[in-house]
Amino acid sequence: MSRYPKGYRKPTDSCDSCLAWGDFSGRLCPACYMFGRSHETAVCVGCRRTQPLKWDYCRLCWCQARLHAKVTAGRPLAEADVRDRLNAVRHHQLFFMGLHYRRGSAPVIARRGGGRGAIRKPPPAPAWRPSADWRQLPLFGQIPRDYGRLDPATVDLASPWLAWAKYLAYQLAEARGWGRGIRFAVNRGLAVVLTGYVEGDVIHHSEIFTPLRALDLRVGHVITVLEELGIFLDDSEPSFERWLSERLDGLAPGIAAEAERWTRVLRDGGLRSLPRRQSTVWLYLNGVRPALLGWSDRYDHLREVTRQDVLTHLKTLHGHHRRDQLGALRSLFAWAKRSGLIFRNPTSRIKVGQNEYGVLQPLAPGQIDRSVAAATTPAARLILALAAVHAARVAQIATLMVDDLDIGNRRLTIAGRARPLDDLTTNLLLDWLEHRRRRWPSTANLHLLINNQTATKTSRASNHWISATLRGQDATLERLRVDRQLEEALTHGPDPLHLAEVFGLDEKTAMRYADSARALLEQAAEQTCEGRQ
Repeated sequence: MSRYPKGYRKPTDSCDSCLAWGDFSGRLCPACYMFGRSHETAVCVGCRRTQPLKWDYCRLCWCQARLHAKVTAGRPLAEADVRDRLNAVRHHQLFFMGLHYRRGSAPVIARRGGGRGAIRKPPPAPAWRPSADWRQLPLFGQIPRDYGRLDPATVDLASPWLAWAKYLAYQLAEARGWGRGIRFAVNRGLAVVLTGYVEGDVIHHSEIFTPLRALDLRVGHVITVLEELGIFLDDSEPSFERWLSERLDGLAPGIAAEAERWTRVLRDGGLRSLPRRQSTVWLYLNGVRPALLGWSDRYDHLREVTRQDVLTHLKTLHGHHRRDQLGALRSLFAWAKRSGLIFRNPTSRIKVGQNEYGVLQPLAPGQIDRSVAAATTPAARLILALAAVHAARVAQIATLMVDDLDIGNRRLTIAGRARPLDDLTTNLLLDWLEHRRRRWPSTANLHLLINNQTATKTSRASNHWISATLRGQDATLERLRVDRQLEEALTHGPDPLHLAEVFGLDEKTAMRYADSARALLEQAAEQTCEGRQ
């Protein structure tokens, strides 16, 4: 937890370890923070301070020795030469944060073709699954391992399982465009979890998640390699189970058990029902929970709930809250009636009521201009065009694939419907593809829109990232989508068939847009007539 209040910006300060001056959060600069995570703390031989040490010297002494070696030799020296000069440090030159980097401390090597820098390491030698030789079968089952007690300096680098894992990790890295940092972290994590591994053992998610996180290693990428090895078991608790236990907390045991069965049928489906989307399951259980909490104070089972209890609860609700909760309660009691848990459905013949929609209003030009000005990156501009020109939803934008794009024929497939590409969207697509090619040239993710997190995977970007740029604006992505469909109805006439054909809308949704466009056109005609009079 930070020692500064929320919204407070820490002033420029000096690092408590290397005394460097600069802007950083906390007590230590980023370099000293990472140095301290990988080295033990003791008394420094040079400056006599209690600091994380490397070869008995703190990072400040290392920086001074590196500076002295560079001044003396006229060029950066290797680490072994700098180490020989550590005992000669008699003072410390203060410096600004970020002036001492490890890169460049070693001599620069000129490569064939004019390239500079360290020579790239060769790929690991091809390796295969170790042969299952004779071994003593364990008397008892597999004993859980505590990877947190393993010292990373004592890992078994000669393990044949590690050699096979590194070779598979190299192939995955080449196929998915993993960077140098990810490759290093994955190899280090594999060395930790495969030390002492024997044929037949299974590595569990619950055993490696916390130790790898403590070492700042890539847990997800390490798990990907372990799954390729076929020795990983995901025993983590699903988020749905945690959410379900939280939602059922506070209910009477009988009501909670029946509500849990109903929720699982919604998610998994039943003999005569199809599985619902997870968002629908969340909406339904959250909708019935207030009523079930109130009834749990008086009843033990759903069969004790009467029609009057349902009506009394609905009198406290209005608008869409009443409609949503009544729909969820009808689903719950209808399932309970089919399952034989209740004798009568207390929600039968209770009408939901007609939902009265207001007239949709178009966005003002100023609202649209502010959203356009907020989109400053190639990805943000393309996302805005897909919503404002092609009326694509946030989830539809996130699931677009590269194969959905046909630049040659100027066609774009959104949610299974091919749409013609206009000049604006075409230019923005070309700008984004060029940026994507330069930023992530080796990515294997086939989704059209990717970011730093998804470029090394195959999953899509989150809805939160897609809508982040316009969040807080009057013209959000959803409002731009609605405005585009309303503009189509105003331009080509309030024809619901035309709207359903162009945008793939449901018939009721198309009729709502047509009614709103008709009302706006009539209002404009009346104002024109009044102005002429």
